[in-house]
Amino acid sequence: QPLESGGGLVQAGGSLRLSCTASGRTFDKYTMGWWRQAPGKERVFVAAMNWDGDTYYGNAVKGRATISRNNAKTRLYLQMDSLKPEDTSVYYCAASRMASGIYYYRLETYDYWGQGTQVTVSS
Repeated sequence: QPLESGGGLVQAGGSLRLSCTASGRTFDKYTMGWWRQAPGKERVFVAAMNWDGDTYYGNAVKGRATISRNNAKTRLYLQMDSLKPEDTSVYYCAASRMASGIYYYRLETYDYWGQGTQVTVSS
């Protein structure tokens, strides 16, 4: 089960780095993704990385977000820069057994979800 950390309150224009682990397991057999959900809205795709290190980004964060992982493939990161109030959401880390990254943008692709971490961006 993924476990997120690093959320918090940040001012608009600031940066934040989220982290995700999976109980010491490696991510090399999974596509790992970040999703977010604002109150009253659907969960939307933010970013993903497949087993081979290919990365994918949602349009709303493209150019402001960077997904990465450590060399041991046990920790996933999401660096968010130039944060906006509309980035305020609960951010979820998720793992898909479709390691190639196919359908990375589909919610139902992901098999395991973390509990989420709140990110609040003040104006």
